[in-house]
Parts: sequence; structure tokens; C-alpha cells
Amino acid sequence: MLKNIYLAGTAILMAGAASAADLPRREAPPPVFVPVPVFTWTGFYLGTHSSYAFSDNQTIRTVGNNNGAGGITNTVLNVQQLRRPPTLRSEQDGFGNIGGGIGYNYQFTPGSGFVVGVETDVTWTDIHKRYAYFGPVIPGVNLVPDPSIFRQRLDYLGTVQGRLGYAFDRFLVYGTGGFAYGNVDYGAFFASGTNVPAYTGRYNGIETGYVYGGGIEYAIPTDSFLNRFNFIGSFLGASAITLKAEYLRYDLGSRNVVVAATGLTAATGSYTSRFSTEGSIIRAGFNYKFGGL
Repeated sequence: MLKNIYLAGTAILMAGAASAADLPRREAPPPVFVPVPVFTWTGFYLGTHSSYAFSDNQTIRTVGNNNGAGGITNTVLNVQQLRRPPTLRSEQDGFGNIGGGIGYNYQFTPGSGFVVGVETDVTWTDIHKRYAYFGPVIPGVNLVPDPSIFRQRLDYLGTVQGRLGYAFDRFLVYGTGGFAYGNVDYGAFFASGTNVPAYTGRYNGIETGYVYGGGIEYAIPTDSFLNRFNFIGSFLGASAITLKAEYLRYDLGSRNVVVAATGLTAATGSYTSRFSTEGSIIRAGFNYKFGGL
């Protein structure tokens, strides 16, 4: 009797276990896949930079406009005798003040791919230099050297450029080129041996030309410690902050300046001094980027 009860109990337990095995298992839901955002350079940006500018091919050329006929001073002969310099190298260099710009990039394929853009910016260069030349003493003409003073300055350099580059995720390498303009100041002062101003001439105004170059830019990851200092960008709603460095070659052309007699001496007639503004500029700074994924 006890044996039958034991066998019956065992059968019931086995049947219960089998039924429990058929029930669905309660498992945790699978993790939700969140794709990592792919960086893109597409969007507007604005930023600031500092600069270092230098020239290596500027020359001031001076010619005389009178051959001595009619009793007018023979300024042509004065240049030939080197009383006034026919050519004078005009090299400038220096660190510029702050600059800034705004632009827009479009990246064809997020992540890595070609990037095109347009940018306009202004750099306050304020590079200037003063040059002095002393001509030879010519028997029967002058008793002491005649000084000639030239000055040249570039107050600022502005550009409107197109950009073409290739992005390696957060690194961007690009070439650039376009229109350039800037305010220049040219001056010439020719004195007699007594330092009395005999001839003077000046031009102050905007010159235009072209610019070309290239650079690199790096977008700081959002988890970088550098982004902790991105207070302004956060306030403006910038999606990223980028660091950039670039080299530009600019040429604003040439300008003739008439150096006319002042009437303070017996000198008459005039000279023409031709100034040119061209050089290189290295810029480094950062941009705040807006838009994009």
C-alpha cells in the first residue's frame, strides 16, 4: 500500500516539473541599440584668431619725372646719380592684433569625405615700417647726403574665400583662395641736405587683390576636457568647437604715389614712387560650429 502511494506521488511531481518546463521563460528585454552620432562639418561657424604676417618680396621703385628742361629740377638725373633710390626693399613683419570671421561648410558624406565652404574674415595686422636712405655726396651738387624717407603700413587684411577640403572624421585639411582687400598707407619724404622737406607724397586707402593658401582644422570631441571651457559656445548654442591653423599668401597689387615739390626749397618737378603690398600671413585660432548632426 505504501509502495503504491510513493509511486503515485513521484508521478505527480514529475508531471508538475514537465508542465513547468513548458511555461515561457521570463527574460530581460534586449538592450536598445543607440548608434554613435557621426560627426559632420556641415553648418555655419564663427570664430577668432591671432596672426603673424611677413613680407619677402616688396620693393619701392622711384623714378624722376623731369629731365631738367625749362629750368625744372632734373629729377631723372637725381635718380640716376642715386641721390634718390631707384629701388628699395620694403620688408615688414610682426604679430597682428585679433581677427575674426564667419563661414559655412557643407560635407557631402558625414564621417570622412569632401567638404566645400565659403568664408569671410578680417585680420587687424597693423604691420608698418619706416625706411631711410642717404644718397652720395656729389661735388658741385650737394655738400651732405640728401635723406629720403619712406614708410609703408598695412592696417588690416580682409578676405572672401572659397574652401575645398577633405575630412578625416574630426580632422579637416583644406585649400582656400579668393578675394583680398586691406587698408594701406604709403608715404615718401625727400629732404635736402638741411633736412628741409623738398618733396612729399602720400596715399592712404583700400587696395584689393587676391589670396590663397591652406590649413588644418580639428573638432574637439564633446567629452574632451577642453570643452569644459566652452562657455561662450554653450551660451550661443554651438554644437562643437574647432581649432585651426592656416597659411595664406596675399597680394594687394601696386600703387604709384606722386612725390611732388613742397615749395619750401628751390627744388621743382616731381618723382613717382611705386609701392606694392604682398606677403604671407600665418593664423591660428578657433571656431564655434553651429548645426549638423
